[in-house]
Amino acid sequence: MQGDGSGPTVGTERQAIAEVSYGQRIRDLAAADPDGTAVVFAPRAGPDVAITRRHLDDRSTQVARLLSARGAGPGTLLALALPNSPEHLFVSIGAWKAGAGVLPVRADLPAWERERLLEVAGVALVVGDVGESAVPVVTTADLAASVDRSAAPLPDVVALPAVAVASSGSTGRPKVIVSPLPGVWAPATTPPMVSEWIDLPLGISQLVPAPLYHTNGFSICQGMLMAGGAMVLMEKFDAAQAVDLIERHRIGCFTAVPTMLARMARVEGIADRDLSSLVYVMQGGSACPDWVVEAWNDLVGPDRFFLTYGSTERVGLTIMRGLDWLDHRGSCGRPFETEIRILDADGRDLPPGEIGEIYLRRPGETGPTFEYVGADAPPTTDDGYTTIGDLGWLDGDGFLYIADRRVDMIVSGGANVFPAEVETALSEHPGVHDVVVIGLPDAEWGHRVHALVEPVDPGAPPTAGELDAFARARLAAYKVPKGYEIGGRIPRTDAGKVNRGALVAERAG
Repeated sequence: MQGDGSGPTVGTERQAIAEVSYGQRIRDLAAADPDGTAVVFAPRAGPDVAITRRHLDDRSTQVARLLSARGAGPGTLLALALPNSPEHLFVSIGAWKAGAGVLPVRADLPAWERERLLEVAGVALVVGDVGESAVPVVTTADLAASVDRSAAPLPDVVALPAVAVASSGSTGRPKVIVSPLPGVWAPATTPPMVSEWIDLPLGISQLVPAPLYHTNGFSICQGMLMAGGAMVLMEKFDAAQAVDLIERHRIGCFTAVPTMLARMARVEGIADRDLSSLVYVMQGGSACPDWVVEAWNDLVGPDRFFLTYGSTERVGLTIMRGLDWLDHRGSCGRPFETEIRILDADGRDLPPGEIGEIYLRRPGETGPTFEYVGADAPPTTDDGYTTIGDLGWLDGDGFLYIADRRVDMIVSGGANVFPAEVETALSEHPGVHDVVVIGLPDAEWGHRVHALVEPVDPGAPPTAGELDAFARARLAAYKVPKGYEIGGRIPRTDAGKVNRGALVAERAG
């Protein structure tokens, strides 16, 4: 697979592609290039598995017929509890061909948590080896048996909505974020953001390192399948394997959270690896430490590294190149087809440089373009700006800076401490592989700043004294952790997230 920038670009050819349903788009791609590679699945062990466009179309149609027979159809929502795999893709496309929406969920959710989520979402069917459920189940054995079904095209339908995303948010209560967008491929109205700066090859290949239950992974997968570029899907993220895949398949682009980017930047010998095929690399998911931005600026060039900020709710976006970051260190970019306000607790606009709650709005929108199921809608102003609870500020040039989630902020001795800032400082230490900062109850301070550190070398970890000195050289005294917990793996999900509330509860007694 090639992603070197040669050949036709998105900008010159996208207007020629008609608006079609997801199912029809997959059929059209298979008809145009039946033996072309649509997906390469990269398991943690064993050889890569190539899937042609014809096979993707045929298998998804067979699965669609199975799902239709089990109750999936227009107006229904299907929960997909499978790990990253070819089957995950067959089911997603099969559901859209049947007219159903798709709700990806973690395959390893405990039964009690999964059943609460399925009840909240009101799904008609769950796909996966989940055992007993109050919802009808399609197992992987059922999927395997569907190869006996016909692959003849089904009637063309459009799923509405096409996608819903599960989230426990910061409260731990399940909620589902439903987008009103239909399952329609409309390339003329949805150009990739980076096409503002880069002429993208129409068939650019993309690495997908994120889990498909997370919006980062699923939305990228969804877009790449419809765009017609070859996709390399990792079973589970591993930094060294990701670098190998970029070289082996001449990957053109990928999007990753800062944790992934940090681990890839620390792969031994990374500076000598051939990353020349990368047209761009995009960061998303959370604030990115300065040293990670600097590393990727060096690896691919500051004109090809992009930083973004957004949310599952898609209320707005910011983006910037690593080149612009050089003059706006710490920023996550300027608004992209988005309007931003920074408001204080009384709803008043704050001037540049002052931290407040970030409110976003798409131009022309008068309110949220999504629906929460199982939770109250997020705060929205009378003129349609919505917040998801993030704190930040704007500089004089309109660049946005993220402070932290309001619910994660630690009030220690009356002062506000943002965990992300402390984590960023400690992550620069060469002996720190990963770090999470939480606030623990404290009789004197109200809450004390506490750092959990996963060392690069468990046999020779940095000491608490070394970390304390490192932090004091970079942070104000009140932000420096009062305790360090060194050793053990940080319990992150495959999407790079961590449950701070659970970590606090385990230590607060």
